[in-house]
Amino acid sequence: MSPFGIQLINGFKESDLELEDKNSFQALLQLGAIEEIDGLWKLKSLYRVGQLYVNREGRGFVEAQTKEQKDLLVEAQDFGEANPQDDVVVKRIIARRGRASAKVLLVIRKAHVYQIVYTNRNESNIFEILDIKTGLPTNAKMEGMDLKAFKIGTVLKVDSQTEEVIEVFGHLGDPKVDEKISLALYKRADDKFEEDCVLQAKEVEQKVTRSEHPSRVDLTHLDFCTIDPVTAKDFDDAIYFDMKAYTLYVAIADVSHYVDYFSPIDTEAKRRGFTTYFPHKSFPMLPRELSENICSLKPHVDRLAFVAKIELDRDSLLPIKEEFFEAIIHSKRRFNYDEIDRIIDSDGKYIEAQNEKDILVYLLPLQKITKRLRKRRLKDGFDFRSEEIKLSIDAGHELKGTSVETGTPSHSLIEECMLLANQASAKRFEYGVFRIHTPPQLSKLEELLEELASIGLFVKEYDDSPSLIRAIQKEAENMGIASDVDSMVIKSLKQAVYSANNEGHFGLGFTHYSHFTSPIRRYSDLILHRLIKADLKEDKEQNEYLLRNIEPLCQRVSELERESTKAEWDFRDRKLARWAEKHIGEEFKAHVVEVGENAKAVLECEVEGVTVNLRGDNVMLFDEVILTINEVNIAMAKIQGEFVAKIPSFSPPYLEYQQN
Repeated sequence: MSPFGIQLINGFKESDLELEDKNSFQALLQLGAIEEIDGLWKLKSLYRVGQLYVNREGRGFVEAQTKEQKDLLVEAQDFGEANPQDDVVVKRIIARRGRASAKVLLVIRKAHVYQIVYTNRNESNIFEILDIKTGLPTNAKMEGMDLKAFKIGTVLKVDSQTEEVIEVFGHLGDPKVDEKISLALYKRADDKFEEDCVLQAKEVEQKVTRSEHPSRVDLTHLDFCTIDPVTAKDFDDAIYFDMKAYTLYVAIADVSHYVDYFSPIDTEAKRRGFTTYFPHKSFPMLPRELSENICSLKPHVDRLAFVAKIELDRDSLLPIKEEFFEAIIHSKRRFNYDEIDRIIDSDGKYIEAQNEKDILVYLLPLQKITKRLRKRRLKDGFDFRSEEIKLSIDAGHELKGTSVETGTPSHSLIEECMLLANQASAKRFEYGVFRIHTPPQLSKLEELLEELASIGLFVKEYDDSPSLIRAIQKEAENMGIASDVDSMVIKSLKQAVYSANNEGHFGLGFTHYSHFTSPIRRYSDLILHRLIKADLKEDKEQNEYLLRNIEPLCQRVSELERESTKAEWDFRDRKLARWAEKHIGEEFKAHVVEVGENAKAVLECEVEGVTVNLRGDNVMLFDEVILTINEVNIAMAKIQGEFVAKIPSFSPPYLEYQQN
């Protein structure tokens, strides 16, 4: 449901509304669908808000919001201007045979505002406009222009209601068009900000003067350092560990100090929600004047930080005391992951400067502590062996190559520190911003188990979902297929989301978890910083505003996160499809990762992560096969392969396991 829909259910003040919802508010006011109770506007009992679902017969439904309610039937003649998946306000009506029914009163959020399409000629040489997402024919028009005049393969952005062309993106033959397509398909903003945002960012102080912040805790004497990828430009977090006090300091960029409520930057950050990362470029949530400068915890300069200070028990490593406060830090060194890995591998012998020795006094012991923390965490949580594929893009936006990024000791060191801070932030609230991951349905995992039985992976004894996952992982490890099976387990799990109510984090095994450590690139973290600060300052007005709107905010950032991730995946698939197009007709080794109607195989070649839709029967999960690439759809970023043969000399690990 849309954030405004949640507000209509929970109640809101007119001042709480986002700009895009104010017209809907006025329309509902005129229709008499809302009323003010105790200072908050709410829907009247005769009305309901929700998403319009439409079945194959053309009937619509708006789902119940409580156990006491029933789903409301909406007949096709009562849709009004609504389309499937739109968020609507409906009014209950008396229907035939007493069925709980309703008619659409107002569309409060359109599901599809625009389409991304391209010009095409089909096999019969008939001109058509195809939707890039679905591949289906659609309509488009352009004032003063016959679309047939465009070169076949021209990509257009089209208004879904009027069918008017809004923008010409370019041509499918040009790899540079991929960026525009992926961003637009998932409603992601580019890296340009409106002038009022840029002006506000430029007005922010360029350096931190300690005397101007007398109420902040001065931590500039501590040897903080940052550890990030070598390509990083914005540094959210810095760490320091006090060996004597056994206390971890996690310093986070104090974005909330620079970004005021309802300011142009805040409004735009809320609209974007997340920084989206493509291999060659990022599309930031905040203007770069902030994200890569005054907010970024760069080395050798004073920076404002919001700090989590966590004292640990020396034996159990459980937190004894957890504090949050505003501070000033002065990072002494910017490390990248590779440097820290070399330092850990050499037990501190790999150093470049004297100031590194001061940092290593705590960094090497901290690494050993985080190894213990990880071991303890995995008693309740899970370790899924996932590999991240990194793409390298050249100046012409063509794929240069790929690499596989796996977790290393340096990654684990930082991860465990951030997890401690994220847990500490979540413990402060019963109602706030939580990162939740609900347990999977046992039936879902049992379906997976049936699928795995076809390759000889059996689990006989388990009590619940966690024990079944661990048993599957153990068998997969013995059979030498741990990574592939982990990918299948992950697909059977629910997605982690943001929620105002704490339900724990199944994957991590935590009872309390949130996102505190990345306010430069996640709006969820900025909300949490504001909540904690309001609590620390006992600012009741600010606290009331935040909590009143926390559910729609959590819904908003959860939706935006999914869109951002989909855009990143879509861009990756487009580059891999362009590579595959150059290899049509060639044979490749591959291993099967999905079977059935939607069989898929991953190529084993110099380019990692190329997934091919596979035609061909008699293949089993994880079979090694030979296939040819016989068709590539650049518009939809799909690669089609043809099964040639199984590799006869190959003896799968699971067969060896069975034979032994």
